[in-house]
Amino acid sequence: MVDELKQIGARLRALRNDRGWTLDELASRADMSPSTLSRLESGKRQASLELLLPLTRQLCVSLDDLVSPPVRDPRVRRPAIRRDGMIIAPLAPEGSPIGTYKITYPPVDEPPEPRVHDGYEWLYVLSGRLRLILGDQDLVLTGGEAAEFDTRVPHSISADGPDGAEMLSIFNNDGVRMHTHTAEEFFD
Repeated sequence: MVDELKQIGARLRALRNDRGWTLDELASRADMSPSTLSRLESGKRQASLELLLPLTRQLCVSLDDLVSPPVRDPRVRRPAIRRDGMIIAPLAPEGSPIGTYKITYPPVDEPPEPRVHDGYEWLYVLSGRLRLILGDQDLVLTGGEAAEFDTRVPHSISADGPDGAEMLSIFNNDGVRMHTHTAEEFFD
């Protein structure tokens, strides 16, 4: 929190400059001395509600705009999941409301049995040939093709042909549980 408070002065200065106002103009509008505003902007004076409220009113911003949360590291560092010859690489942070994965399917002799579960799935084929059995449909998708379906319809996904296939897949939480956990993990 201390780091966020240190940024208030710089944010005030940036907001003032964005509006093309001088230090004197904003200080006058907020009914404070230019030296007080200058010290706030430079970090030499501690911010208080008494000082910030008139400034936020004049700048038409909220207090939250002045004290923004720190930017988290955007990199996703989660290990790949290996299951039934597939490599499932998470592309979203743990706990995201939507699971995003890069899935590599190995070649198979027979497609897996279709499964049914709550949820929706969206997929995009990166490379190879991907076989999607969806209800009565037996489809082959190739690089650059996409599909979206209700996972309550019986479905299975596998590589088609002698080479593997890679895809990006997006699941809601129900789909994440079914696709990234073994039956034992899911039902324990």
